[in-house]
Amino acid sequence: MGGVSRLLADYGPAFGQALFLTWKLTLVSFVPGFLLGVVITVLRLFPLPPLRFVLTVYVEIFRNIPSVALLIFIVFALPDLNVLIDYEPAVILTLVLVCSAFTADYLRSGINTVAGGQIEAALSLGMRPLQVITSVVLPQALRTVVQPMTSLLIALMLSTSLASQVPLPGRELTALVSKIANDSAAGIAAFAVAAAMYVVTGLLIGWAGGALEKKVRILR
Repeated sequence: MGGVSRLLADYGPAFGQALFLTWKLTLVSFVPGFLLGVVITVLRLFPLPPLRFVLTVYVEIFRNIPSVALLIFIVFALPDLNVLIDYEPAVILTLVLVCSAFTADYLRSGINTVAGGQIEAALSLGMRPLQVITSVVLPQALRTVVQPMTSLLIALMLSTSLASQVPLPGRELTALVSKIANDSAAGIAAFAVAAAMYVVTGLLIGWAGGALEKKVRILR
C-alpha cells in the first residue's frame, strides 16, 4: 500500500489525465462507430445484392482484423498512398471501424428477433420500407442488443490501450504505466492502479448498461 500511496502522490494528476484521455477516446470512438453501424445495418436491409455484398465484406474485414494490425496499417501503410492521418485521429478511426462492424453484426442479430408478421402488418398499413425499418424494426432491434452493445463499449474502452503504440501528445492509462515502469521501479504499483481504473470503469459501464437494459427490454 505504501508503494501505491507514494505513486499516487507523485503521479496522481498524471493518472487523472490518463483516465480522462481513456474515457475521451472511448466516447469519441463509440458514438460515431455506433452511428456508422446503424447506417450499415439499415443499408444491408435494402434488396440490393451488390450493396449488401460490399457492406458484408466491410463488416467481416473489420470484425476479424486485429485492432493493432489495423492501426499499424493506418499509421504506417496509408502514408505510402499519400494518405496522412495524425496519431490520435488514427487511433480513433481504428476504433470507429471496429466498433461499426461489431455494431452492425449485433444489430443484425437483433433484427432477426423481430417477428416477420409485424413487418407484413406495417407494410399492409401502407408504410414505406424505409419507414418500416426505422419505425418498427430498428427500435425493437436496438432494445434487444443493449447487453451486447454494453460489452462492446467495455471492449472498446479496453482497446484504447492501442494509443500506447503511437506517440500521442497525451498518455492514456497503458502508455502512462509503460512510462512509469521505464522511468522508475514503481511499475507493478502503476499497473495495479491502472488495472483498478480499467476495472472500475468497466463495472460502471456494465452497471449503466444493465440499468438501461432493464428499462427498455421487451417482455415477451
